[in-house]
Amino acid sequence: MTKVRFAPSPTGKIHIGNARTALLNWLYAKKRGGSFILRFDDTDQERSKQEYADAISADLDWMGIKPDQVVRQSERFPLYDEARDRLIKAGLLYPCYETPDELERQRKRRLGRGLPPVYDRSALKLSDDDRQKLEEEEGRKPHWRFLLKNFEKTPFETQRTEVFWQDLIRGHQVVDLASLSDPVLIRGDGTYLYTLPSCVDDVDLGVTHVMRGDDHVTNTAVQLEVFKALSDKDLPVFGHHNLLQDKTGGGLSKRLGSLSIESLHVEGYEPGAVASLATLIGTSLPVEPKAELSELSKLFEPEVVTKSAAKFDPEDLKGLNSRLLQAMPYKTAKARLDELNIGGGEAFWEAIKGNLTFFNEVSYWWSAIQSPEKVDFSQEDLAFLGKAKQLLPQEPFDEETWSLWTKSLKQDTGRKGKALFLPLRRALTGVESGPELKAVLPIVGRKETLARLP
Repeated sequence: MTKVRFAPSPTGKIHIGNARTALLNWLYAKKRGGSFILRFDDTDQERSKQEYADAISADLDWMGIKPDQVVRQSERFPLYDEARDRLIKAGLLYPCYETPDELERQRKRRLGRGLPPVYDRSALKLSDDDRQKLEEEEGRKPHWRFLLKNFEKTPFETQRTEVFWQDLIRGHQVVDLASLSDPVLIRGDGTYLYTLPSCVDDVDLGVTHVMRGDDHVTNTAVQLEVFKALSDKDLPVFGHHNLLQDKTGGGLSKRLGSLSIESLHVEGYEPGAVASLATLIGTSLPVEPKAELSELSKLFEPEVVTKSAAKFDPEDLKGLNSRLLQAMPYKTAKARLDELNIGGGEAFWEAIKGNLTFFNEVSYWWSAIQSPEKVDFSQEDLAFLGKAKQLLPQEPFDEETWSLWTKSLKQDTGRKGKALFLPLRRALTGVESGPELKAVLPIVGRKETLARLP
């Protein structure tokens, strides 16, 4: 069975770029009858906060993503410790003592000699006495590196060693392990970096597919090696999607609160609009609003994702939101209208939905149609509106009433275009633009229309 995971760190609120990763995984799994794991990567105890985890869960729920399983890495340390011990015993995890300054000097020396700026594995040459001296006399605490198998006889003579996989999105991928430093899996304070816990969890939870941003492509080569060291199970299938950028071409960040899913929710965006843009932007598919994730699931396949970055512009989201509301049937809107104590029924909804960017604007149009503000008119317009009173058709009012009324007014007064329609709109709604008056007139009714004409 297909099993995917979305693994945010609860150190901030997720933005639309993070939501893209969650959505692509969710859509891929659900289309195949699979399951979706929400895994909180909260090993950083200082920065991880429960309030952020709760916010992430709420954001996913708002978009329609319901996890089949929720996992917290902070509750799984015994698994990571056991994997650590096995790797040390196998000689694949070794202690290193260099400071950041020493590592930088080493990197510059290698560059100066025309060598790749990778770690030279000098820590492997340390004797037990050397390590004891560094720890006891100098007070250094080791960080631990994973030994990449990019050599045949000695780790100090590396050779081209290709790791390759068939990427769901990017196709055939190759990374040369000789071009990489042995990755640090454990910090000097004993805490784990991302790689080891992630690999342990993917193996333990039976994750079959990992879809994430293409900034992780090189990491995948390393993780595949860690997977092989930890388990003889089938390796996960990887897919690396393009990243979203802001409209200036910059990367998105959790610090950009204006683009967080929570802020988009508060601003009034529909979850379908957010999910549609996050999913379809940067693909070969047209970016069209879909109200339900089930509709997006029918469309999405990994191969439709393009390899170039996709730019996110909030104005595009506004357009999608508006189109989604315009297509919303009354039966879907009714409960939300009732919550706002807005009447008028289906006739009102059909009249005003084409003028909405956000749903909460219905209150403005309900006020405009029910109790418009009084406006001042010129003497010429007052005379014209007096004639409009005289020529107002008898009830019943329907969508043909407006056409009959304005046609007779045009013939009688000679007015046309803006001179004909604008005074009527201002008298009936108190504003200069808005829903089509042929739909508004039956809602207002003849008696109220006469009362609003000065």
